Amino acid sequence: MNYSQAIILGIIQGITEFLPISSSAHLVLAPWLLGWQYQGLAYDVALHWGTLLAVAIYFWRDWLTLIKAAWRHGPSSEKHLFWSVVLATMPAALAGLALNDLAEHIFRSPLLMAAPLILFGLLMAWADKTSSAQKGAESLTLIPCFMIGLAQALAIVPGVSRSGITITAALFLGFKRETAARYSFLLSTPIVMAAGILKLKDLDGPLAWGPFWAGIMASAISGWAAISFLLAYLKNKNLTAFAIYRILLGAFIIGTALQKNP
Repeated sequence: MNYSQAIILGIIQGITEFLPISSSAHLVLAPWLLGWQYQGLAYDVALHWGTLLAVAIYFWRDWLTLIKAAWRHGPSSEKHLFWSVVLATMPAALAGLALNDLAEHIFRSPLLMAAPLILFGLLMAWADKTSSAQKGAESLTLIPCFMIGLAQALAIVPGVSRSGITITAALFLGFKRETAARYSFLLSTPIVMAAGILKLKDLDGPLAWGPFWAGIMASAISGWAAISFLLAYLKNKNLTAFAIYRILLGAFIIGTALQKNP
């Protein structure tokens, strides 16, 4: 892998991790469409270290407040939110451990990604249209947080999108779009960190060279920009454009796959 390929993949990861369009699908599709060698799930997870850096930088004040509150005596909304995030992370962590081999091999077929892209794009559009979108951060109590965490476990399947499915679940529960996105980003932090640590053992050889780090930096910078964009965008706009993009991308994948293998 050369520098330009690593940087392009890093930018793709950074943008698509936080926009609700599936980073895992795009990281498989880009090499497939461009004729590059796919570097494997371990490298995809390595690029997630860049987006972890992005979300940690963007939300460092939030995390500092939550961590401090977690160990203070007495109840508080910040303490409750911290432990709600911890609980909501468990379903995705268990799914990752149980289905890691399937995620590495069977789920990485471009054609198999088309269905989740389309189906969960339609689900997102439905949630966006029917949600009351009235609840704010004060309503992020234990039960809704855990339900959003259960939805996050589905993101083990490429094409679902971690941010997409968690935002969709939050919308079905009546949360405002910006609140849903913000909680989605907070919820992604521990699971992305855990996945990165789990895959460290698989990173060796040329992946430790310059292009590897160039991809991570590109992922961090583009990820920070994507977070900023989406939170600002959702203040007064809906998710229709992202749902349409997912459906069109899924249809394009099906058409391209059939053309390549008639």
